[in-house]
Amino acid sequence: MSDTNERIAKIVGEHDVVLFMKGSPLFPQCGFSSLAVAILDRCGVAYDGVDVLQDMEIRQGIKEFSDWPTIPQLYVKGEFVGGSDIMKEMYEAGELQQLLVDQNVAKAS
Repeated sequence: MSDTNERIAKIVGEHDVVLFMKGSPLFPQCGFSSLAVAILDRCGVAYDGVDVLQDMEIRQGIKEFSDWPTIPQLYVKGEFVGGSDIMKEMYEAGELQQLLVDQNVAKAS
């Protein structure tokens, strides 16, 4: 496993919900990241945002780590969920909220 993959695995393993995104939760830098943040905020869960624009190794490495070509990417309890389109579909169907409940994810404080 490469150093970048190890760093990503550590980030994903240390947090219940991680969003690899462009920008930060307070200041998303693209529409897809903004949508992902809005969905997680509506779900009311605590999550960590990782700004891939601040680290080119993470920006490229996350695509290889997940075998998913786009950013943002959501991980819940170490498992890759998907990007903003999948998040939106799951949210609208109530599946994302149920996944977060089933995984016993902490509510935002």
